[in-house]
Amino acid sequence: MPPLPLTAVFADLPDPRRETQNKLHLLSDILVVATCAVIGGAESWDGIAVFGRAKESFFRRFLPLENGIPSPDTFERVFAKLDPGAFTTAFGRWLTAALETTGRVPIAIDGKSVRGSKKATSTGCPHRVSAWATEARLTLGQVSVPDGSNEVAVIPELLAALELKGAVVTLDAAGCQKAIARQIRDQGGDYVLAVTGNPPALHEAVERAFAAACEADFEGVAHDGHASDEVGHGRAEERYAVMISDPTGLPPEWPDVAAVVQVNRERAVGDRTTTTTHYYVTSHRGTAAEMAGLIRGHWGIESMHWVLDVVYGEDDNRTRSGHAGANLAMIRKVAVSLTRRAPGKQSGVTKRLKAGWDDDYMLQVLQGIPAV
Repeated sequence: MPPLPLTAVFADLPDPRRETQNKLHLLSDILVVATCAVIGGAESWDGIAVFGRAKESFFRRFLPLENGIPSPDTFERVFAKLDPGAFTTAFGRWLTAALETTGRVPIAIDGKSVRGSKKATSTGCPHRVSAWATEARLTLGQVSVPDGSNEVAVIPELLAALELKGAVVTLDAAGCQKAIARQIRDQGGDYVLAVTGNPPALHEAVERAFAAACEADFEGVAHDGHASDEVGHGRAEERYAVMISDPTGLPPEWPDVAAVVQVNRERAVGDRTTTTTHYYVTSHRGTAAEMAGLIRGHWGIESMHWVLDVVYGEDDNRTRSGHAGANLAMIRKVAVSLTRRAPGKQSGVTKRLKAGWDDDYMLQVLQGIPAV
């Protein structure tokens, strides 16, 4: 049987434990068992240990397990001490191996709060910012927001950990910052940033660019458009994206602006119709259709958030000890990525159950990413 790719992921990860006679289990054994247990349905330290004992014969096919399956307390202590940055980097390096190497790679950056716990962040609870490869449906990394801080402050740290050459990074209005745009460009990527009332100078300049183009009926204005519609789940939505290339009048401190984009949406749900207009600024020279796809694809990360809450119960999770919450959150994101790529058309819930029940299917889930 080929080696399990997951067993090599943690090879270079620093062990946070002291070298004592009570150190009975290899770090890689602990992390592999925990990752598989979460994929297979475990949601607590007790659950992880019980899963490990129930599947011990399966794990012994790949792991030495010289002292058997660790106890729940051991899992908790290790995850509480484990450096979340190094842990995320190890997973990110593995998952990045699954990305296509041709063409532009869309990467969405977005934050998520864990409502079941309290913390001194801007949202009042643990808040983590994640990078999501939207087309490959893979989590590439995450950073936790420290106490007293906010999402914007940690985005540069997350970007610095990513390979952005050949990527198009999409961010919502919170990430629409000159310094963030410059960092993305300096790392070889392009950006697509949502523009709202903050920063006001940029928002006003983008609005003026479209107002002037409309007044001239787009005569002499380099532009492109793309329309799309979607019907389903009791609603109908029409979207029209207009892109103006090489716009004038924007604040000069914004780096390498290639185009501004206006997206108009009309949504009908029953007898109620709503219309919204959104603006974006980008360094990427593409078509309106491509821009519309990047903007719409950004919200694919919201579907991951939904799965984390509904399938993995993240909003109800109250793990607070040390770094344990952040490290478990990363495992849950990896589990979402792996089960989505696993064979079969079943729901995430069903795939997760099947991975817990069927060893062969668990192998298929884990081998969805090649070894690094």
